[in-house]
Amino acid sequence: MKASVITEMTTDEIKDKLSEEVEMVSKLKLSHAVSPLENPMQLKDRRQDVARLKTELNKRELESK
Repeated sequence: MKASVITEMTTDEIKDKLSEEVEMVSKLKLSHAVSPLENPMQLKDRRQDVARLKTELNKRELESK
């Protein structure tokens, strides 16, 4: 997910997407621990998406204060 897409989302959409991504990261970690993922880079990509979402959310929170 690109940063430009995230900036166009509403705050509620970002919060929903963030919770989905965090859940997906934990599922991927668990499945990777049991048996190696076919593409382990997807775990890295999901973590980066979580970071982008948190950054945008924090930025909006600081702007509103």
